[in-house]
Amino acid sequence: MQIVTTLPSATELVVALGLEPAGVSHECDWPPRVESVPSITQSRIDTDGSSGEIDQQVLDAAGNDESDATGTGVYDIDTDTLAALDPNLVITQGMCDVCAIDDIAIADALESIPANPDLLTTDPHSMADVFSDLERIGRAVGREERAAEVRAELESRIDRVRERTRDCTPQERPRVAIFDWTDPVMVAGHWTAELVDWAGGEYGLAAVGERSRPREWDEIREYDPECIVMAPCGFGLDQTAANVGDLSEREGWDELTAVQNDRVWAMDGNHYLNRPGPRLVDTLEALAPVIRPELFGDSSDPAPADEFVVPLDALETDRAALQVES
Repeated sequence: MQIVTTLPSATELVVALGLEPAGVSHECDWPPRVESVPSITQSRIDTDGSSGEIDQQVLDAAGNDESDATGTGVYDIDTDTLAALDPNLVITQGMCDVCAIDDIAIADALESIPANPDLLTTDPHSMADVFSDLERIGRAVGREERAAEVRAELESRIDRVRERTRDCTPQERPRVAIFDWTDPVMVAGHWTAELVDWAGGEYGLAAVGERSRPREWDEIREYDPECIVMAPCGFGLDQTAANVGDLSEREGWDELTAVQNDRVWAMDGNHYLNRPGPRLVDTLEALAPVIRPELFGDSSDPAPADEFVVPLDALETDRAALQVES
């Protein structure tokens, strides 16, 4: 079966089912071998800029009236490559037209090529939605049993984390804030509230399924998080470090409880928090020792998090050292 995916999480779900996509998006990079797969999309945004610059580019592109069947204002679709792949199934998304090209643009593009593939749209806002997408894709590609196995394995890992936090009282749960953008300030939504709850924290800034949206800084200060994780969408650790000032230079940052107690972390938001696929369970396993170190500080923890979640002050120090050396 010729499967084309238009966003990284869909690619990861397909690979988890034991299949290899014939075409992917320009953002798909996990597992690493998919980087050699033909890409059918490209971005019109310079993603090397600051968070504020990227946000302005997105706003400008989204307001572009010149978009057509080859893409939206943010993305272009390579219809020649798409046609050459002759797909049987195209997996797209309807959740966010900034994070990846949306289902409407893909449907328009498919009308311009000879192939007539099935179009499967994902729209996850919770972990249950992610598992539902896994099973829907499994049915579409004839891998129902494999989908059930993958889901069971992932849920087993979730249960191991939840078992340690199930009896936590509200008073024991630290107030957590996870930012998936820094200029403007945005609190991570969708599945994030579940992950924080399962990891033993309180997520008072967003409910399960609520979309990420800009927040007033005074709202953050009033909430006064006891644990902060910076995980901007699309940013790795280096790019997050480069944009720390978006938060740390705001009035009242140094007065936040999390900052005073050195409980501020940076996470690879590109690969983990913001991809609604199998690795959200890795994200949970990484958040648990950050949020509740007293419960998850022993060698039996299922997954080391050092590679993609680090103390923010250590990340800034390492980055400064690298700049001096260069």
